[in-house]
Amino acid sequence: MHPSSKFAWGDAAEMRAFVNRTAFAQIVIVTDGKPLSAQAPLVIAPDESVRFHLSRANRLTPLLDGAAVLASVTGTHFYVSPDWYGTEDQVPTWNYRLVEIEGVARRLDEPELRDLLDQLSAAQEAQLAPKLAWTSGKMDARKLDLMVRAIAGFAIEDAKLSGALKMGQNKLEAERRGAIAALRALGKQTEADEMEALL
Repeated sequence: MHPSSKFAWGDAAEMRAFVNRTAFAQIVIVTDGKPLSAQAPLVIAPDESVRFHLSRANRLTPLLDGAAVLASVTGTHFYVSPDWYGTEDQVPTWNYRLVEIEGVARRLDEPELRDLLDQLSAAQEAQLAPKLAWTSGKMDARKLDLMVRAIAGFAIEDAKLSGALKMGQNKLEAERRGAIAALRALGKQTEADEMEALL
């Protein structure tokens, strides 16, 4: 996490919405003095618990229950050329949006895992509207059972969210506008919009 308070992202509701929209995290633990990571779909449930699942075959799965865990959710990120600022003596940088979630992993039981899967798919299917939403009810029950047995779900207990939102807030407005214009000229509308929203 960036140490500068200029880039601290303090809006908890915004961070939760970002995590649920992005819904994919790098899960990191340390075991025997070595960091291990895996990528996993992730959701903040209505009860505010943070939940994810992994394949049972994943090397992290047997190590997670009771382990300290860090989940890193990264959003838009992009290179910023110093030439875009229009001022002298600038250096290249990288802008980004990030939420880190720290806590202790707890293995979910099967009903909790099924709830997690329904929450994940409902959140993602809602973003595909007006498409009719897919639900697990559309699957053959036996086939769904086999697929559920192939994964393990976890909750991050006592989850602490912290965020960084680095979009050039340390630059003058004219410098930021120069970078935004250059991004738009390159067709990078999302990146430009992210910077412009913080002017």
